[in-house]
Amino acid sequence: MQNPPLRSLLALLALPLAAATAAEPPLDPFAYDSAAPLRVTEVGRETRGTALVRDVIFVPVDQPVKAYVVAPAAGAQSGAAILYVHWLGEPETTNRTEFLAEAVTLAGRGVTSVLVDTMWAASKWYSKRIPEEDYAQAVHQVIELRRAMDLLLAQPGIDPARVAFVGHDFGAMYGMIASAADRRAKTYVFMAATPHFADWFFFARQPKDVAAYRAQISAIDPVLYVPKLAPARIFFQFAAHDEYVSAEEAAEYYAAAAVPKHMATYNAGHDLHTAEVAADRVAWLEQELGLK
Repeated sequence: MQNPPLRSLLALLALPLAAATAAEPPLDPFAYDSAAPLRVTEVGRETRGTALVRDVIFVPVDQPVKAYVVAPAAGAQSGAAILYVHWLGEPETTNRTEFLAEAVTLAGRGVTSVLVDTMWAASKWYSKRIPEEDYAQAVHQVIELRRAMDLLLAQPGIDPARVAFVGHDFGAMYGMIASAADRRAKTYVFMAATPHFADWFFFARQPKDVAAYRAQISAIDPVLYVPKLAPARIFFQFAAHDEYVSAEEAAEYYAAAAVPKHMATYNAGHDLHTAEVAADRVAWLEQELGLK
C-alpha cells in the first residue's frame, strides 16, 4: 500500500524507539587521516541559472575521484549543505549526475552540494568485481565517502548543524556505514537500499568459499549501522514495484532505525525517478535544513 504524501506526514516523526540490532558492527576499519590534503583540482565550471557548478577532481584516499560542487552563483549562502551519492542502475545516471538537477535547483535556495562518483560508476563494475575483494573495497569506498563529507564541509559558508546526506541504492548502503562512522550529517534520505550486501552480491561471480564470504561481508551489513544514526532524522524512500528490494527488506530497515524516522513507498520501480519521489525528498530537505 502506498503511503500518504510526505507533506502530510512530517509531523509523525516521533515514533516508538525501534529495537537495536543484536550485532555490533565495526567502526574502526573506517578510520582515516582527516588532516590529509584532498588535493582538489578544478577542471571546469559553468553557471546554470542561479547555480555555479564546479567540475572537480579530488583524491580522497589514493585514487582521483570526480565530483561536482554546486553552490549559489550569487547571493547569500544559506549554510545548508548536502552530500549526494548515486545509484547503480541506468548507465547515464550511474554517476555523479543522478542528483545534479536537484542540486542546481536547491542552490537557488542557498544550498551547497557535493555529488561524487563511486566505484560502481566504473563501466561494468559489478560484473568485474572479485568477490574476495568486496570487503576491502567496501572499507575503501566508505572512507572515500567520509572524505567527500570533508570536501563538502570545506566549502565556504557551511553551517555544520545543517548538513544532509542523500543516497540511492548502493549509494544509500555505503552511505549508511560512512554516516554511522562519521555522524556529521543531521538528516538522511535513503532510497531503495537492501539491508544486506549478500542480497545483491551473488548475482554475478560467486566467491570460492561462500560461507567465509558471507561471514565477512555480513559483519558490515548496512542495516547494522542504521541504529547508530540517531538522533538524526531518517527518511526512507522505497518502491512498490522494486525487483531488487522487497517490502520485507524495506520493513527491516525501518524497524532497525531509531526515531525520528519516516518511510514512504511509491508507485514506482527501483529507479525511483518520479516527480513525486523528488518532490517529497526536496520537501524533507527543506524542512530539515530550515530552507525558507
